[in-house]
Formats: sequence, structure tokens, C-alpha cells
Amino acid sequence: MRPARATRLIFLLSGIGMASWAPMVPYAKARLGLDDATLGLVLLCMGCGAVAAMPLAGFLTHRFGNRDVIGVSGLLVCVALPLLTIAPDVYWLGAALLFFGASLGVVDVAMNAHAVDVEKHAGKPMMSGFHGLFSVGGLVGSAGMAALLKAGAPLTGSALAVSAGLLAIVATQWRHFMVRLEEGEHASTGFRMPSATVFLLGFLCLVVFLAEGSMLDWSAVFLRFSRGFDASSAGFGYAAFSVAMAVGRLLGDRITAHVGPVTIVRGGAFIAALGFFVATLVPWGPAAMAGFVLVGLGASNIVPVLFSAAGRQPGTSAGIGIATVTSLGYAGMLAGPAAIGFAAHLSSLSAALFGVAVLLVVVSACASIVRR
Repeated sequence: MRPARATRLIFLLSGIGMASWAPMVPYAKARLGLDDATLGLVLLCMGCGAVAAMPLAGFLTHRFGNRDVIGVSGLLVCVALPLLTIAPDVYWLGAALLFFGASLGVVDVAMNAHAVDVEKHAGKPMMSGFHGLFSVGGLVGSAGMAALLKAGAPLTGSALAVSAGLLAIVATQWRHFMVRLEEGEHASTGFRMPSATVFLLGFLCLVVFLAEGSMLDWSAVFLRFSRGFDASSAGFGYAAFSVAMAVGRLLGDRITAHVGPVTIVRGGAFIAALGFFVATLVPWGPAAMAGFVLVGLGASNIVPVLFSAAGRQPGTSAGIGIATVTSLGYAGMLAGPAAIGFAAHLSSLSAALFGVAVLLVVVSACASIVRR
């Protein structure tokens, strides 16, 4: 089905676009002379742009349909990526990250809305596979950008090459996206405050999103400045994380059906915490890479299980429950990397990432909340 293929490719585009930024962070830090606290504050701009644009994306998809919103926002991602490499100072970099984050945020909302419609038309679950393609995109984006830089390609030229590939996806798939389902197919329910259980699920999701965000924004910096990797190789840490995340997600439905959701959360959070412990406590570059793989494997299927549990809560509609958990999760993605930057400024980046591991242990201890 062409809409399904187009959806897979737009998830791939989103993953490539976001992950291509990870190998560029050490270059921005060194080029502009930023300390960890300032870098953390600037990185916050990307999340602010995404979160600010998400409500607008909901209005736009309702008004104009998913097809054109995905197409236009996809084009904006292609424009935004090279701008990150030419920002002349910290203020322009912050503005470019706002634009980049807003473009990705609109793509994120529209592609997930489109994925729901594709699932309904197909009559079978497909969301895990779509998100698996996002993780594959994370691998392609981070490894591809890191490989270009390692080969000696200029930073701006590398970003332009990635943007050209993303543009090809948008141009060839735009006409295959569905506009929207008929309005009658969308059920509505009255508002009711979520239960305390939903808020706890949201906190657990916040921690997992914080862990994922720390990999995106800080893995390359950690390898470059704490483990002695050169700048052109530091992006491979996020690539290792993305490979593990993609494998875990592509196998996620089968694994969850076999071991159950509680084991997924308890074991997954423990494995992810172990990965952070290994990366921060063992002063050896390959150990850090192995730790990032464990983080990806452990975290890969926790969030889908948390979303599912939020949608099953008695007394709370599925839409409100999932919206609450998602909002809190994105708060972790938004504020977490900045908080890590300030913690690293006060102590060290290793200590800040060690704190993420402790929070993941808390998630593991709370796993029984997702029991069917």
C-alpha cells in the first residue's frame, strides 16, 4: 500500500534529520567556544521549537490534512539542517535550532496522525514498525553524517548532502500521503482529569525520554571530551545506540507478547541503566560504546508499553491518558538535555549521565504499574 510505504519513509526522514544533528554538536561547541552549561541552554532551543510547534501542527493537520502538512514541514527540515552549520554565533545557533526543532515537531505530529489513519485502513497494528524505521533513520543519519565528516567532507557540505537525500523522499512520496480520514471516523470523549496512575506513567515516560535525549545531545560530546574520541568519530556513539534501538523496536511486538509488559519495563530499564553505569564508570572508549548499545536495547520498547498502559486506565479516556503521558515524556526530552548540561557544569558530564542511570533504576522498580 503506497500510503504505508510513504509513512515508513517519512518516519525514516524524521529519524535521519534529527540524528544528523548529533555528530554536529561537538563541532558547534568547539567552533563557538561554548561551555557545557551554555551548550545545554542552546540545545534547549531545539526542544522548545518542537513543543511550541506541536499544537500548531494539530490545527494545521485538521485544517489542511496530513498530506500537505507532512510535505511542507518535510521541506523545512531539509532547509533547516544546513543552517545549523553556518550560524555565526550562539544566538543564531539558538534561532536555527528553534527552526529545526519546530520543523521536526510538525513532522512528528503529522506523521503519527497519518500512521494512525494507515493502521485503520490496513486493519492491523503497524505503529511499532513505523517507529522502528525512525530508529533506522537515527542510525543512517548519525552514521552517515559521521562517515562523511570522517572522510574529510566539509561540515556544511555534509549537511547539504543529507538534506538532498531527505528532499528526494519528500518529493517522491508527497502525493502518496492520505489527506485525512472522514470526520465521522474520529470519536470524541468528554474531558476528565487523568488519574494519579497516568501521571506516574508520564513520569516514567519522562525519564526514558530524558535518557534518549541525552544520547542525542550528549553522547558525541561525552565521547569527544571524556573518552578522547576525535570529533569526526564521536557521532558513532549515537549510531551504536540507534542500531540497538532499531533492532529492539523492530522485534518489539514479538518480544512483548512473549515476556509481557512488566518484564519489558523492568528488564529494559535495568539494562538501560546498566548501559549508563558502564559508560560512565569504565574509563575506556569501547566500554562507552558498549554501554550506549545497552541503553538502546533496554529503552527501545519501554515507551510503547507505557503508552499502551496509559490507554487502558479505567476512568480516563485513552486519548487523554496517552496525551498526558506523551506531554510529560516530551518535557523530559525538552528539559533533560539542558539539565544534564547544568549538572555537568557543576560536576562532570559523567556524573550527570550517572544520574540518568539512577532514574532508570527507579523506572525499573515501578514496572508493575503497567501490568494488564
